[in-house]
Amino acid sequence: MTRSPLISTTLCTAAALGVFLIPMDMSPQAYKALAITVWMVLLWIFSPIDHSITSLAGCFLYWASGAVSFETAFSGFSQDTPWFLFGAIILGTMAAQSGLARRLAYSVMSLVGVSYARILLGVILVDFLMTFIVPSGTARVVILASICLGIVEAFGVPPKSNISRGLFIIFTYTATIFDKMLIAGAASIVARGLIERSGGVPVYYSQWFLAYLPCDLITVAACWVTVLWLYPPEKKELSQGRAFIDLQLAKLGPLTDREKRAALLMVLTVVLWLTDFIHHVPAAMIGFGAGLAACLPGIGVIDSEEFKRIDPLPIILVGAVLSMAVVLVETKAIDVLNAAFFSRVLPLVQSVNYSALVLYWAGFFYHFFLPEPSNISTSMPLLMSFAKSNNLSPLAIGMIWTFAAGGKIFMYQSPVLIVGYSYGQFEAKDLLKVGLVLTVVESLILILLVPTLWPLIGIH
Repeated sequence: MTRSPLISTTLCTAAALGVFLIPMDMSPQAYKALAITVWMVLLWIFSPIDHSITSLAGCFLYWASGAVSFETAFSGFSQDTPWFLFGAIILGTMAAQSGLARRLAYSVMSLVGVSYARILLGVILVDFLMTFIVPSGTARVVILASICLGIVEAFGVPPKSNISRGLFIIFTYTATIFDKMLIAGAASIVARGLIERSGGVPVYYSQWFLAYLPCDLITVAACWVTVLWLYPPEKKELSQGRAFIDLQLAKLGPLTDREKRAALLMVLTVVLWLTDFIHHVPAAMIGFGAGLAACLPGIGVIDSEEFKRIDPLPIILVGAVLSMAVVLVETKAIDVLNAAFFSRVLPLVQSVNYSALVLYWAGFFYHFFLPEPSNISTSMPLLMSFAKSNNLSPLAIGMIWTFAAGGKIFMYQSPVLIVGYSYGQFEAKDLLKVGLVLTVVESLILILLVPTLWPLIGIH
């Protein structure tokens, strides 16, 4: 470790130990859990060491310090999300290694055009439209990654070039935003249930959709402009234009047996995701099962050597992030955090219209300590109680708070971001840059919509 990471790690550790100096009414276990959580979050933010190493170290300290039992400290690894991610990574590897990703990419480019700007806009629009039929940000990232890996290869640029950074960071980020503008994905689905149960008001899919429809359209444009500004492409369009695409498709020839098996497996996976309302099989089980099926000898899409090269570190990060949420709840440290946080925020919420900005940025900062959907499940009941006791609309308060979870600048805040990052096409600093710009844009859109459009559709 060089001097700079060593200094950063030391300062983060000192700041975390400072938690013990703050007088709070909580148990020794909660103090330990909170101090370790602060230490993990600071190291994730400043990144002096790999995120996954921090993750494992944090879980170990939860256990070794006596804050919680081993089962609780590593409980995130027994949830389905890390294994959904594992299956997603296998599916991405399958699409790339079989050549299916390359074929999908050229097929998409033959439809939307050969310029990078048009391809980028097409990817963003596809991400939005897929939200209606694939209500899982993680699943959409896996599907789009299969296409964009081929697009990057077609442009002849390396990983972490401006072209690859722009494509991968934007479809990853928008997958988390669009999940809040529709009732799709874990966070908004959890929020809907809590608003109805704790807020005592019905939540209609159509009403939620209309409330954020202008935001959807503006966000698509804002994402497109932001990426073109931050990541000007090395090549504005493919050399030789459409003739190049036709030539590459001709070179690929008919589908190979390996591509057919990969395509069949991906189609079956997507179909099962789309029909989960019929069979009720969890999306994570489908994704992980499909990933494992790709490695079976009878299917033969991925061999043992390709499987060994799969990076397990993103799975470790997701498991640790989920474990952190469980530890904070079990030790009741989250109750102290909620009390301290909301005691300062809620007095500023005097009306829905004029407090949208306060709630949005409060939700943004609250999200630093808990990933999705834990940030929603631990805070929404308190907000609903506040709204009812102060004659505010529980629906409006809940929708604003849910939307605020879309603003993110660090990977650990969402498993969807970790999935996109796992493809190795962008870095943590890219998420910080794009996240800051789009978080500000989304907040400005929200403060315009809440007092103007929302009352017209019955949200006030």
